[in-house]
Amino acid sequence: MNSKTLTLNQTLSALALGLALAMAAQAAPYQGDGHLIGSADELEWGPVASMGEGAEIAIIEGDLSQEAPFTIRLRLEDGYEIRPHVHPAYERVTVLDGTLHFAHGEEYDPGAAQALDVHDFAIMSPGDPMFGYAEGETVFQLHGTGPWGIEYLDPADDPRN
Repeated sequence: MNSKTLTLNQTLSALALGLALAMAAQAAPYQGDGHLIGSADELEWGPVASMGEGAEIAIIEGDLSQEAPFTIRLRLEDGYEIRPHVHPAYERVTVLDGTLHFAHGEEYDPGAAQALDVHDFAIMSPGDPMFGYAEGETVFQLHGTGPWGIEYLDPADDPRN
């Protein structure tokens, strides 16, 4: 091997290592450093303690406990009910898959909910009570500014209790 071949091999190895590290870094939530370009297949889904069984979360960016922007995706199984609740900040939702039925109100009333299909969106203001349910497996993206939280109007609806 000559020195040019060794240098090329070292360069390719360094590029491969850099690419592997960049891909591994994308598995963790983005914290605002540089650009993030990703695929839905790369998202890591996990349980949502505040929503219970049948709901999963993937955090794309941010720390929901901090006063900073965040972007998450929620995946709900068919028929999953989101009981009446409020959030401390604006909630901005875009439906990516399935149908999210959503409504404003303090009482769970499926008949009052509006169907939000793929590409539909909703913006709810802080402290306004809301509820909904999923028709088919439903995925939606939610973004806002933290700190983020959910408070159920009826404590019995909160799976953390």
